[in-house]
Amino acid sequence: MIRLLLRWVLLAFSVFAASLVSQALHLGFQVDADGASGMIKLLIGVAVLSLLNATIGRILKFLTVPLRCLTLGLFSLVINAVILWFAASLKLGFKITDSGPKGFLAAFIASLLISFISGVLGVLLPDDDRDD
Repeated sequence: MIRLLLRWVLLAFSVFAASLVSQALHLGFQVDADGASGMIKLLIGVAVLSLLNATIGRILKFLTVPLRCLTLGLFSLVINAVILWFAASLKLGFKITDSGPKGFLAAFIASLLISFISGVLGVLLPDDDRDD
């Protein structure tokens, strides 16, 4: 249970860090984390993003297996961006202010950053399979 909470907080930090980087790149991915209520809203938004990835993301990845094979798995990045774009449209702690192709580009870059930062920070978590 502690590991799940740590992953949740690390994902929220990844979303926040991706927001900072995307704002530096002048992309429209923003986090609304002003104060304690904003942080709670961000944590709720990250939970919704995780739930969407676990349900709709898995279904979309299963349905697009042939396309993912043709693109050597790169289409998974597009699916991740679509899921992030949909979660951001709910405006639960983070949002994408751009629309159209620029909005999709912001979602695409932000999903890449979130995956990268979350992966790097995930290495810091201890494994459950310890031999104590």
